[in-house]
Amino acid sequence: MASGVSAARAAEEPPAPEPPAEQKPPPAPPAPAQEEFSFLPLVHDIIKCMDKDSQDVHQVLNELKNKFQEMRKLISAMPGIGVSPEQQQQQLQNLREQVRTKNELLQKYKSLCMFEIPKE
Repeated sequence: MASGVSAARAAEEPPAPEPPAEQKPPPAPPAPAQEEFSFLPLVHDIIKCMDKDSQDVHQVLNELKNKFQEMRKLISAMPGIGVSPEQQQQQLQNLREQVRTKNELLQKYKSLCMFEIPKE
């Protein structure tokens, strides 16, 4: 019975909020397969239909048009697409400065000998 009471208490208590860490970007959606980005198969199909004087050419052209529209949407939804090259360079400089500072701090902490390295 005691385990039932403690389980009930655990269910009532809200989970502890995570401490605010560095702001993390949202997880990226899984990358689509490489074939989804290729227009060549559709272009090839269009050429084949034109060689055969097939009526399917309009259908394949619509598929190509839809694929272009999908890719435009995908590109416009990419994170950072609205950031200018100058802003990207500034972000890159800031990140490189952070890495340099963190490496310096790491070397400083290593030199303080606060960490005991076990000898084998």
